[in-house]
Amino acid sequence: MNTVSPYVLEAINISKRFGELIALDNVTLKLRAASVHALLGENGAGKSTLVKCIMGYYQPDVGEVLFGDRQQAITQPHDALLLGIGMVYQHFTLIPNMSVAENIILSRPRLPLIIHWRKEMAELKRRMQGMPFQIPLDAPITSLSAGEKQKVEIIKQLLLNTKVLILDEPTSVLTPTEADEVLGKIQTMSREQHLSVLIITHKFREVMNFADEVTVLRKGRYVGSARVDQVSPPILAAMMVGHEIINTPLQRIPTTNPRPLLKIADLKVTDDAGVTALTGLSLSVNSGEIVGIAGVSGNGQRELMQVMAGQRAAHSGSITVNAEAYTASRAQMRRHKFHCLPEEPLRNACVASMSVADNLAFRRFDRPPFAVHNGLLNRKAITQRAKELIHRFAIKTPGPSTPVGNLSGGNVQRTVLARELADEVDVLLVANPCFGLDFGAVADIHQQIMAARNRGTAVLLISEDLDEILELSDRLLVISNGKLVHETTPEHAELTTIGKFMAGH
Repeated sequence: MNTVSPYVLEAINISKRFGELIALDNVTLKLRAASVHALLGENGAGKSTLVKCIMGYYQPDVGEVLFGDRQQAITQPHDALLLGIGMVYQHFTLIPNMSVAENIILSRPRLPLIIHWRKEMAELKRRMQGMPFQIPLDAPITSLSAGEKQKVEIIKQLLLNTKVLILDEPTSVLTPTEADEVLGKIQTMSREQHLSVLIITHKFREVMNFADEVTVLRKGRYVGSARVDQVSPPILAAMMVGHEIINTPLQRIPTTNPRPLLKIADLKVTDDAGVTALTGLSLSVNSGEIVGIAGVSGNGQRELMQVMAGQRAAHSGSITVNAEAYTASRAQMRRHKFHCLPEEPLRNACVASMSVADNLAFRRFDRPPFAVHNGLLNRKAITQRAKELIHRFAIKTPGPSTPVGNLSGGNVQRTVLARELADEVDVLLVANPCFGLDFGAVADIHQQIMAARNRGTAVLLISEDLDEILELSDRLLVISNGKLVHETTPEHAELTTIGKFMAGH
């Protein structure tokens, strides 16, 4: 007697190798019909590779994909789309200079040679009445907020009669309120309209509140699956890393006699296209204080970081450090003990092909004991210093001569931290310090930032991770459309209020 499978999509014993790298090793994932399933794993666990095998971007070396009880030959994303498998990617795929309606209509896998726009618009308006989100169809994509763009991406898939919807980090560009709204509507649709959803995420709160089941991957292997009501965040964290996570609470020492070290006044900055990115931004950071700037990506954070680090010129306004004008020259950074930990350190703070020792020496290579007469380098002193910092900051590397690009993301970040915090620091600028890092690396980096604050450093923390901002900051500022629009403290912060200001309301 044949029985109907409870699973709408199954990836069975999937293995995928890229040269010597085994990205997936005998991984299985089963998605139940009319459910929300979360896929968890640290950076590099194989989540994206598995989904790309399902969507047809990659062909698995071993294993099969079953859709509706049948093995399917999905050789390209178009095949997945025709089956009813859709995906909303972490980065937007919308055409900026077209309207919402044009983006939705042109996303269909089959289009006629001639599009009858009046007829298409009438049908689209009718079908939009049944959608979970309402977005003006004539609105240009460029006029939408990040949250509205994400909703358009989801609507685009739902209007294609998608049966299985894959969401890759769907809330990374959303405010807390928007995240709850989007995931809540998706959860409702899965239960009322028999939509099956697979969410790739790293946020335990989203898993516990919106998913029915969860699968965990670790280092390319299947660890286990469970119903969400039978697990807890500590259990899931242990599954992700292979051992119990022991969180050492951050020790925040009260600051005595704080003094203003960093002041920004009426800063105006334009972006690469000449559009205003920062509009009259002003703030101050005291010694022994962490000021966190929270906001959805693309609201001027990148330009602020670049101006402070000397990578972009300000249009107007002023920056002072230790009550002196600051224009981010190397001499000023040295005199004012101004140090930076930028986002994507391998791209912005290191030379990947150079050794760990050389990268650790960048701040002092032209001064004794690293520099000797006639501009020559004292290799012995550089290597000895590197060994000391490798031990002090627990950098996992085969040795000082190893190219820094060969290290894991967490150890690249530790290398930059070691260089920037090894000496006395008055002002520390930090941007998205833990993006894509494992639990251990995140805990270490947070401890190092807090230790710098406790030594009297003024820390300006720019992060798109609101939980990180709330954990580390003494004061929290919200940035929207290039302006600081709200100030609070973690103790008095309300997520609904913060989300409203992040969204520009």
